Amino acid sequence: MQGSNQMQQSYFQYSQCSGKKKALCIGINYIGQKEELRGCINDANNMKRFLGTQFGYKEEDMVILTDDARDPRQVPTQQNILRAMEWLVRDARPNDSLFFHYSGHGGQTEDLDGDEEDGYDEVIYPVDFKVKGHIVDDLMHDIMVKRLPAGCRLTAIFDSCHSGSALGMDGFYSTEGKIKEPNLAAEAGQSFMSAATSYARGDMGGVFSSVTGFIKTASHGRKAEVISKTTKTSPADCISWSGCKDSQTSADTEEAGKATGAMSYVPPHLTFSLGENPQQSYQQLLNSIRDNLRAKYSQKPQLSSSHPMDTNLLFIA
Repeated sequence: MQGSNQMQQSYFQYSQCSGKKKALCIGINYIGQKEELRGCINDANNMKRFLGTQFGYKEEDMVILTDDARDPRQVPTQQNILRAMEWLVRDARPNDSLFFHYSGHGGQTEDLDGDEEDGYDEVIYPVDFKVKGHIVDDLMHDIMVKRLPAGCRLTAIFDSCHSGSALGMDGFYSTEGKIKEPNLAAEAGQSFMSAATSYARGDMGGVFSSVTGFIKTASHGRKAEVISKTTKTSPADCISWSGCKDSQTSADTEEAGKATGAMSYVPPHLTFSLGENPQQSYQQLLNSIRDNLRAKYSQKPQLSSSHPMDTNLLFIA
């Protein structure tokens, strides 16, 4: 099957999700640390149950990493997370269905290879991040996307701050089901408004900074877009849901008396939308999730993919 966008045309193949099913669910509360969260372990366990009841994932084909685990191999250290990612994609074949879920802290770090329009890579934080460091989106993409064959489905969910492109995929979709393009006109408008404000104050340095800042950003953004679309497309069928935009945080909250991440809670957000109506297209599901979150949270969940996709297709995992 052929998919195309304005930059290039790339080959990919949709998965029928009729083969092997494997899932990796990670929930990190950072117990006893200054950055402690409350709902992430619940999220991982809720997602495990949901995948089993709704999509037929077997317990023996799921790996769950939480920082309350008694088995040291199931604690979400950097080493265990990377090892589990390797397990998830090992021996993947066309029409297999792989599922990755992460609930924990997320952040950003300086982009060193020029593939990010905003100049920052997205990262997740293992429970031992203070010693071992973070895991960057480029590495997660190399492990969980690049190695997959055409026709293999990976569904990824990131319920963490700054997670819009946490899997390093740049095909973002609007609620109308269309690929979003960088809005350079809007960026220009903001920059020149700032320049005008500086001019009114007699701040000529501010005028220069605003205008040249936009020129540099636009130039870098176009370059990053070319690099990303050249290196981050895949013949595999990879789809990512994230709790918020790259620039936003993702709430750690409480629903029905239980701590949870706002994106992952069984009722009423992502999994509730599917549980209430499992026969939804990707576009409908994106709208359902945003509608459920809009009343209480400012974050805007994102849908992205490793290839141009038809968002009118029914969601399957």
